[in-house]
Amino acid sequence: MSPRCCAQSVVLLLAFLPLLAADPFDQVREFIRKGLVRTGMPSISVAVAKDGEIVWEEGFGWADREKRMKATEHTMYSLASISKPFTATGLMVLVQAGKLDLDHAVNNYLGNAIIRARVGDAAQATVRRLANHSSGLPVHVQFFYSGTSRRPPPMDETILRYGNLVTAPGERFQYSNLGFGILDYIIERISRKSYADFMREQVFIPLGLTRTSVHIGPGLESFASTRYGREGLPVVFYEFDHTGASAVWSSAHDLARFGMFHLKAHLPDQKAILSDEWINAMQKPTFPSGKNVGYGVAWVVTDTAGGYRTISHNGAMHGVATTLRLVPSEKLAVIVLCNGNDQLPHQVADEIFKVMLPNWRQPERPSASHPVDTVPSQLKGAWNGQISTYKQDLPFTLRLLDSHEVHAQLGDQKKVLVNDPRWEDGYFSGEFIGNLGTEDTGPGPVQIRLLLKLRGDKLNGSATATALPGMRGGFNLTHWVELNRE
Repeated sequence: MSPRCCAQSVVLLLAFLPLLAADPFDQVREFIRKGLVRTGMPSISVAVAKDGEIVWEEGFGWADREKRMKATEHTMYSLASISKPFTATGLMVLVQAGKLDLDHAVNNYLGNAIIRARVGDAAQATVRRLANHSSGLPVHVQFFYSGTSRRPPPMDETILRYGNLVTAPGERFQYSNLGFGILDYIIERISRKSYADFMREQVFIPLGLTRTSVHIGPGLESFASTRYGREGLPVVFYEFDHTGASAVWSSAHDLARFGMFHLKAHLPDQKAILSDEWINAMQKPTFPSGKNVGYGVAWVVTDTAGGYRTISHNGAMHGVATTLRLVPSEKLAVIVLCNGNDQLPHQVADEIFKVMLPNWRQPERPSASHPVDTVPSQLKGAWNGQISTYKQDLPFTLRLLDSHEVHAQLGDQKKVLVNDPRWEDGYFSGEFIGNLGTEDTGPGPVQIRLLLKLRGDKLNGSATATALPGMRGGFNLTHWVELNRE
């Protein structure tokens, strides 16, 4: 080859080197960096696994701003509701061992405090229905912040106060943290170990998850990120009375390993704590939760417009936003964790999907609901009855005059207007301000959201109390409502 040809070849090679060396995730890195600046979120940690190998993992920003601790792929984040697939994995270990049946009534595994059927049959509230949110248990959130005198009560007490079926089992999808709080309690009762110990011994250690724990385990404190509020300040540490729903901490790296286990990668350094058959059973949708979306045993199963079926779960609470997405057909796991509450992790996951999945299409946003404008004639008029708290039955009157004017009166409190009244899919809903007078909801007024169904000559359902803005201690606590026509 002539010197001239050699020189031309070198020039061509140099020209193509940047293309050969280009990292497919560079555009995602730039998206993350700009997103952290745009949103003010403290950090993002990501991991991507493909075909049984981690192909990218990295941290961005600050795991703890005050300590100047940088986020890495090994930083532990509060997972919020990604705790549920972990709890379900532990639950399935007991199912595989023959110590638990998904289709038996959950009350069979409880003690003196059992679920009470306000409507329907409690025997139909099975373990599986708790795991797919169709049992009839209600919305439930209760945080307990450090520095206050309130601590999480024993689970028996939570069940006695809030373990009411407010819809019949199998009637409606209703996301319930309480259900997974009860499931972690069942794990404790059957295994005769604490939930944290059982999960560490039967799930975390066998799967090689060294920076995963229920709450922040002893010796792991220096690896844990700090949760931040929207104002940019650290969130006071908090606990729950639904540990199995919300209390697991983990790293992006460990979640990639957890995801690969559920993709049946059979990593040589992981113990097969579940057979492929039981992993498949977890990913089978057993109750619809939306258009092209179903819920299995703690997994959200979505058939996307691009032809991919995703197995996923998100998490969100004060100072937390997380997502874990699996695409079994592509042997792909994508994890994005954030120590602030924002949509950024989900946007980042979408950007990663664009890189990894050639036919990926952005999910369509759910269309806005269109409730019936007029209240059905059979609902119009006055309804009298009570809202039942764990302390007392409070007299309650609801007057439905028309679709835009509904009045509520709780006990001897002032009559108030019900905001945003709706009639949709056979349920009446609306919100008003009132005082339930329990220790859990506090001494002052709270927002109360009604979700009521006409059953024969009765209008009944739930009244969920939510902390008003500025109140210390977050909660969504649900109580039974039963009304008769005046």
